[in-house]
This record gives sequence, structure tokens and C-alpha cells, in this order.
Amino acid sequence: MEPSDDKGNLAEVRHVVLVLSGKGGVGKSTLTTELALALRHAGKKVGILDVDLCGPSIPRMLCVGQQEVHQCDAGWVPVYMDAQKTLAVMSIGFLLENPDDAVVWRGPKKTALIGQFVSDVAWGELDFLLVDTPPGTSDEHLAVMENLRKHKVDGAILVTTPQAVSTGDVRREITFCKKIGLRILGIVENMSGFVCPHCSECSNIFSKGGGEELAKLTGSPFLGCIPLDPQLSTSVEEGKDFSQAFPESATFSAISQIATAILASVDAA
Repeated sequence: MEPSDDKGNLAEVRHVVLVLSGKGGVGKSTLTTELALALRHAGKKVGILDVDLCGPSIPRMLCVGQQEVHQCDAGWVPVYMDAQKTLAVMSIGFLLENPDDAVVWRGPKKTALIGQFVSDVAWGELDFLLVDTPPGTSDEHLAVMENLRKHKVDGAILVTTPQAVSTGDVRREITFCKKIGLRILGIVENMSGFVCPHCSECSNIFSKGGGEELAKLTGSPFLGCIPLDPQLSTSVEEGKDFSQAFPESATFSAISQIATAILASVDAA
């Protein structure tokens, strides 16, 4: 597949999916990471574009924090997770001299870097490019959509926790998607119950069902619930592949079902 002039470095990317949330701390980057790994285990080549410029979490979650970004004729070379190049990552975290450095930028500078990320990263052939965005509906989101206008964006996954304070913010995210014409692939209810590491019983320490109810009220697909799982938290903290470490867990089953639903949704479009 030869790159075309109009799509540039995205010419060989088959599907682009944004991961959005109206509120921070709902597990959006965790879902992006685990969804990428689940898609890779399904035989797909996946890229993650981390445009959360002020809080880049993806490098830490994949244990690739101190990597150098190299140049090639086509632009920046993403950081690959394996020799087969089945999972590629680009993040501002790779460009910081010190991981503790704060990114204190105004909107235009953020917009310019996102433009570079979209146009100048040599992704090569990918089945999926997952775009991990910051919370809200700010400059970063508009910059991503503006720079992706030449490429078909398949849609967005919206992440919420069960509580009303989170689903209320996701309602505004849904309004944002409708205003810019971005298809909603579905809503994921994260932190839906707590899985005991000793007996595997799931307890609803937060309220439950807020994400599913929001999906019904707004006419959006509901992709599923992911419980709070200490094993998942440990895997993310240590940069391990949760799906390989705990393939029998209910959390892995939930993530796999969401990945399967995304595959079906983009293939049906």
C-alpha cells in the first residue's frame, strides 16, 4: 500500500479511533493501553498517539519512558514495543529531557505539536491508531480533529466512571462529538465495581450502571463495564501486559469484549 499525498504518513493507517473523557482520572489512558494490547493480541498492528501533552501517561504504562525519538526520511519514527513492530507509540513524554518536567504551554504551541504528531510521525502500516486525548473539549481535541480532517476518523470511545459527577461531564463530551460530526463508537463504564484479589467477588463500592444509563439516554452504544482490579493496577504501574499475566480474569474478559465490539463496529461502518 503506497502512501498517498493527501493522507501523508496516515495513508497506511486503516482505522483511527479517539479515546475521550469529560473528566480526568476515569482511566482513559489505562483503557487506551489495554485496548491496544487486546487488539494486538487479536492479530492487529496498533499505534498509540498520546496527545495528553500535560499528562503523558502512556510511556509509563508501557514501560518505555526513557526512549529517544529518531528521524527518518518520512519524519519521526515512533517507539516500537517489539521487534515485529506490532505496537507503536508516540508521546511528548519521549521528547522531555526530564520526565518530571512540566509542559507549560499556551494553546498555539500545543496545537502546533499536535499537528506535527499527526503529520510527521512515520507510522507505516497500521490496523488501528488509538489517540489518547486529555480530558475535556479543549484546544487539543480541536487540533486533533482539524489535523485528521483528510483522514477518515472512525469515531470515539467515551470513558466514564459510574458516578453522576462523571457521567454529567461525558454528556458534554457527547455534545462535542455531535457538534463536530464525530461518530460515537460507544461508552465504557470504568471502575464499575471492585474485584477482590482473594476471592474474585465484585463489590460495587461506587454506584453502578451510570455509563449504561447514559448510553440509553443519549442513544449511544454501550461497550461494557470494566471493574476496579488491583491486578490491572499493578500491571499498569509496572508496565506489564495484563492480558498475558491474567488471561482468566473477569477484567481481561471485559476488555476483550470491548475490543471485539470495536472491531465489529469499524468493520460494519
